[in-house]
Amino acid sequence: MSKGEELTTLTLQDASEQLRSKRLSPVDLTHACLSRIERLNPLLNAFITVSAESALASARTAEAEIQRGHWRGPLHGIPIALKDLFDTADVRTTAASALFKDRVPKEDAEVVKKLKDAGAVLLGKTNMQEFAYGATSAGSYFGAVRNPWDATRISGGSSGGSAVAVAAGLCFAALGSDTAASIRQPAAYCGIVGLKPTYGLVSARGVIPLSWTFDHVGPLARTVTDSALLLQAIAGNDHADIGGRSMPIPDYGAALLDKASPLRVGVARAFFFEDLDPEIDQAVTEALRVLKRLAASLSDVVLPGTAQALLDLRATVRAGEAYAYHEAFVQKSPELYQPETLRRLRADAAVNTASYVRGRQEVELIRRTSGEAFKSVDVIVTPTTPIPPPLLAEVGKDVETSMTLGTRTIRNTAPFNLLGWPTISVQCGFTSAGLPIGLQISGPSGADTSVLKLARAYEQVTDWHKRRAPV
Repeated sequence: MSKGEELTTLTLQDASEQLRSKRLSPVDLTHACLSRIERLNPLLNAFITVSAESALASARTAEAEIQRGHWRGPLHGIPIALKDLFDTADVRTTAASALFKDRVPKEDAEVVKKLKDAGAVLLGKTNMQEFAYGATSAGSYFGAVRNPWDATRISGGSSGGSAVAVAAGLCFAALGSDTAASIRQPAAYCGIVGLKPTYGLVSARGVIPLSWTFDHVGPLARTVTDSALLLQAIAGNDHADIGGRSMPIPDYGAALLDKASPLRVGVARAFFFEDLDPEIDQAVTEALRVLKRLAASLSDVVLPGTAQALLDLRATVRAGEAYAYHEAFVQKSPELYQPETLRRLRADAAVNTASYVRGRQEVELIRRTSGEAFKSVDVIVTPTTPIPPPLLAEVGKDVETSMTLGTRTIRNTAPFNLLGWPTISVQCGFTSAGLPIGLQISGPSGADTSVLKLARAYEQVTDWHKRRAPV
C-alpha cells in the first residue's frame, strides 16, 4: 500500500472529522481511492464504471466549499460508490447486464440526489449479480466479483461489488440494495457492516427493481457509526416512491451515543441456527456470550409463522414482480441475459395472478402483525449466513449448482425482507481459513436506532471490525 493509499484505511467518521478540520483534502482522499481502484480492481472486479474525472471535480468543489467554511455534513468530500442499479444522470447504469450495457439515465435516483446534496464524491458504479437476481455476484456480464479475503471465493450478492469496494478500501462506504440478502450477506462475507433499513425508510425510486415489495436500499460501511452517518443522509419519505413510508427520522449518530437502558435481546434459534457450519456456530455462540453482558436480558424467541413459510411466500411475490418488470425484455432479447437470470425469470412466468394477489395480501397482513414478536424483546439476533462463502469454482460448475448454493447462503436473511424489519450484519469472528463471519441483528419496523445501538455496543467491545482484508 502506497503512502497515499494509507488514507483509505480511515473510517468514514475519522476521514470526515479530518476533512471538516481541514487536516485532510477531499482531493487527496479521492486520489487515494482512485489509485487503489486502479491497482486492485483488475483482481477484485468490484467496479464496472469508474468516474474518475467527475469524482475529482466533485472533490475539488468540496474542498473549496470546506475551505470557505461551508461544510454540508459528515459525507462532504467523502468518496462513495454506488451499486450499478442506481440511476445516475449521464453515467451508464447497467445492472451488470448486456441488456443494459449502454443504458445512460437522464436523471439520478432519489438517493443519489441526496448523496450529491450531502456533498459526497461519487467514485463510480460497482459490479453485482445481474439485475440483483442471485446471491453470488458471479453472474455478471462484466465478470465475477472476487472476495478480498480470498479471491477464489464469492463476494456474496447481489451487492458484491459494493461490499468488496468497502472491504478493500476502494471507497469509504457504498450503497447497495437488498431484496433477500444483498446488503447483509455480502457484508458478512467481506468482513464489513451491512444495514437493511426498515422497508420504505429509504427511497428506492430510480433503482432498477427486482421486487418492489421486498427491495430495500441501504449502506455498506466499515463500522456501525459509518453506516449510521450514511443512513442519515439517505433516509426520508419519498411520496413518489411506491414503497415510501412516513416515519420519524432521528439523529442516528446521536442515538448511538445514548446511554439509555440496555436492550432486551431475543435469539431466534428455530430454523436460523439449524445446519450451521460448525465454525459459524461457534463464533455466533461466543457473540451471544458477549451480548448477554451488554443486554438487559437474553432469551429465546420465535418469529411469526415459520421461517420456511415466509421464504415460500416471499418467493411467490418476488417471482411475480420480477417477471412483470422483465417480461418484454425476456421475450424480445433472451440471449442478452446471463443463464442463471434467464432461468429464474422463465420459471417466474408460471406465477399466476391469483397466487400473486393472495401473496401480496398475506405479506401486508404479516407486516401489520409481526410486531407481536417483540412483546418481550427489543431486538432479535441470528447468524447472518449458515455457511462461509463458497468457491467461485463451485458456483461456476453449472446453473443448478450456483442457484442451490446461492439459495443456501441467503436462508437466514431473506425472511426479514418479507417482514420489512431493519436488520444489520456485523462481524463476529473468522473461520480457520480466515473468512469473515457475520452476526445479524433485527428490530421491529421503525426501530432502526435500536438495531444500530446494539450493533455498535457489540462492535465497541470486540475488535473483529478492525481487521483488514489482505489485499
